[in-house]
Amino acid sequence: MALMEELEGAAAAVVEAAAPAVVRVGGGWGRGNGVVVGAGTVLTNAHNLRGEETTVTFADGRSATATLAGVDVDGDLAVLRVDTATVPPVPWRPDDSPVRPGTPVFALAAPAGGGVRVTFGTVSATGRSFRGPAGRLVSDALEHTAPLARGSSGGPVLDAAGRLVGISTHRLGDGFYLAVSAAAGLRERVERLARGESPRRVRLGVAVAPPAAARRLRAAVGLPQRDGLLVRGVEEDSPAHRAGITRGDLITEVDGTAVTDVDGLFAALERAGETVRLKVVRGTDELDLEVGLSGPVTEGSA
Repeated sequence: MALMEELEGAAAAVVEAAAPAVVRVGGGWGRGNGVVVGAGTVLTNAHNLRGEETTVTFADGRSATATLAGVDVDGDLAVLRVDTATVPPVPWRPDDSPVRPGTPVFALAAPAGGGVRVTFGTVSATGRSFRGPAGRLVSDALEHTAPLARGSSGGPVLDAAGRLVGISTHRLGDGFYLAVSAAAGLRERVERLARGESPRRVRLGVAVAPPAAARRLRAAVGLPQRDGLLVRGVEEDSPAHRAGITRGDLITEVDGTAVTDVDGLFAALERAGETVRLKVVRGTDELDLEVGLSGPVTEGSA
């Protein structure tokens, strides 16, 4: 009984302190959640947003229009500027107090209809990864067991002292959930986003299929097997479009390095300068294409 009473007391204390900082993001029934991390500053997931403005609803029922300060699509993070009035921000867990498997955590959410939902669990794993909205790999995520309902992404995951350890992001199923870790410099990233310093990354402007799909499709039309990324689509006026890349091309090398998965392509683009050389297989022909990357850059996938 003593343990249950201790857990009840910890949950009550966390809710009392942090509930006002948990908000619903989006109009109507909302799209997700967010958390106040500073005066006028709400942190949420990038995938909860659909434009430069959104509605934020606070625990007391007040709604306000929030504007996008900065977004990291690849990291699935966004910072909103909104009048938080007297809502106290959720404190950060110190960097010198790392979260490890077994750490007790509380997940808070602002469900449609008002109030706050709190669930209890433990950190089941650290160093996990998931795909962000733009397809890039987000690493150093927390896996935990505090149950979350749909629409809870963007809400805070807190330790027993009510300090931020993560931002809820994905439901894995089987009772496991992922959160963007509040460690590894997240506070600095959030501060940059709050200043409007969104990360900008070069991109080719292509949608690609993985190697297994490329091999199946080439076999289906009688073409020789080759490893690479099959171009499923090309964005108009993108670097790829201007370089002559077309749907059905197979990208096999970037700057002389073989690419066998989309993460290899992303990594090669991060290393590239103003131009990048691609080896492309079109049917049975091999082409060497130089792609200029010095135009506008944006968030997004390859």
